[in-house]
Amino acid sequence: MARSWATLGVDLHLEPTGPGLRRGLTDALREAVRTGRLGPGTRLPSSRVLAADLGIARNTVADAYADLVAEGWLTARQGSGTRVADRVAAPPPEASARRPREPARPVHDLRPGSPDLASFPRVEWLRAARRAVTAAPNDAFGYGDPRGHPELRGALSAYLARARGVRAAPDHLLVCGGVAHALVVLAAVLRARGVRTVAVESYGLHVHRDLLEAAGLRTVPLPVDDRGADPGALTDAGAVLLTPAHQFPTGVPLHPDRRAAVVDWARRTGALILEDDYDGEFRYDRQPVGALQGLAPDHVVYLGTASKSLAPGLRLAWAVLPPGLADEVTATRGGSDTCGVLEQLTLAEFLASGAYDRHVRASRLRYRRRRDALVAALAGRDPDVRIAGIAAGLHAVLGLPPGTEQQVLRSAAWHGLGLHGLSVFRHPRATTDPLDAVVVGYGTPPDHAWTGALDALCRALP
Repeated sequence: MARSWATLGVDLHLEPTGPGLRRGLTDALREAVRTGRLGPGTRLPSSRVLAADLGIARNTVADAYADLVAEGWLTARQGSGTRVADRVAAPPPEASARRPREPARPVHDLRPGSPDLASFPRVEWLRAARRAVTAAPNDAFGYGDPRGHPELRGALSAYLARARGVRAAPDHLLVCGGVAHALVVLAAVLRARGVRTVAVESYGLHVHRDLLEAAGLRTVPLPVDDRGADPGALTDAGAVLLTPAHQFPTGVPLHPDRRAAVVDWARRTGALILEDDYDGEFRYDRQPVGALQGLAPDHVVYLGTASKSLAPGLRLAWAVLPPGLADEVTATRGGSDTCGVLEQLTLAEFLASGAYDRHVRASRLRYRRRRDALVAALAGRDPDVRIAGIAAGLHAVLGLPPGTEQQVLRSAAWHGLGLHGLSVFRHPRATTDPLDAVVVGYGTPPDHAWTGALDALCRALP
């Protein structure tokens, strides 16, 4: 039985134009190579396949190939087929325009917010992926539940209850493409409910503030001190966004009295608490601080992510929703922007098998060694240096003499360091006096580069 043309060769889009099929095909191929649409080394379909695709005679294609081989645009070798020759293609018109110069990448990246990507558990992840895909039923690869795959929601529910004290029924759990994605959906729901103001910490991620404000919500800053955010400043806000386990970026946990106060406020006013469990799994010198959600599951939206524990490129996060909010958030999110099923199935297996716990524990030890090396290096340079926020998380805050933050950042850049000052995280309407400090992330550099990063940091400090 003759084989269908649809099962043979590779696809090639061409639109021959001009007088004559041979000339039109030759010109179309030449233009595709000249503009770079067909890059050097690209294998072209055989003359038989291309002729069948275009509905023309095979000799016409063979003659066009021969012409372009003679001109040097193509090469043809026995057993290797016809390929685009190794020659410089003209850049497309938009590529020739002057583009802004990209800033040079730092030699050592000490900016907070990312783990050591070199430590991603590739072997264990592949094993979990193989087991998950092998065991998955066929319907697991369909569009699925917009809340996320049931296997992952079940595994997350069990893990969060055990490790973080979260009261999370699988039906009230939403899998998202990141905490930012969850905030976009929640902001739309809050706006639809008539909320106009959301309280945020006076120091925090500007990306989250920007997302809330882009949704039409006004953000008001809460003062942050050594007891965390001060809920006494909560007034007419309809919701509050907090990082209670490890305040970002100052690194302090929310004091128990303030945890109770913010929960009382939410119950009294009917407002929502958006709990970003930032760095909640990484603690070193203290007992773990349980999730705020466990105190008031009817008033707290718990937000977690695999970005720090595994890798941000997975784009996997989750929101545990109060029962009265789950259906509304799911409807607002709709069926779009669902996360890939393969990643969800793999993470579910990774959690259920215990591989996630083992990875987090190993990472905790590795990051603690880095933190200890940071503290020792700074103490050896200046015993009076002020270091805060080091009991947990992946960063430390180094206090500086008043008025020296920008000077240190310039020096850091000169020494090849990527470093953020505390001021970049300050809310533009914060009323408390600004503090001079730098935020040193010790998660990003790989192990072999950590000593060099510390040496550069010590040279950059005043």
